[in-house]
Amino acid sequence: MDDKVVVITGASSEARGRGHIINVSSMLGRVPYVPVRSAYNAAKHALNALTANLRQELRERYPDSHVTTFLPGVVATEFGVNALGGGMDSRRIPGAQSGEETAGVLVDVIERPRPDVYSRPEYRQQVLAYYASEDLALPEGGAPPGTRRP
Repeated sequence: MDDKVVVITGASSEARGRGHIINVSSMLGRVPYVPVRSAYNAAKHALNALTANLRQELRERYPDSHVTTFLPGVVATEFGVNALGGGMDSRRIPGAQSGEETAGVLVDVIERPRPDVYSRPEYRQQVLAYYASEDLALPEGGAPPGTRRP
């Protein structure tokens, strides 16, 4: 990765005047598809706003720094099993991404920084469709992006 920094930390990055902060959010931070994850969704929505504001704050003073929001969909992990209140094992959700697929997208954003990156290209369109919908009951009644409800 040459001279790229994945995370800005303290004075050393400030002294260099460059770096890359990547905050890992979630598609649920853009579209609240799963009501049982409301606290998680809210935390990720807040992270998205903080990341956008940080990007704005650093842009002028540190133009060689990057701030990215990384938004994966469902990743095949034990997240649901280990989440507070339990939940479905993400490894059993049809269409869940492998950790390797998700990591590949993350590596790409390190190599080619962008402000917002979804772990699958179609997720951006799903977000746009959600916010463009006049009847949010339609998209909110659907399954999480890239998945089907069992």
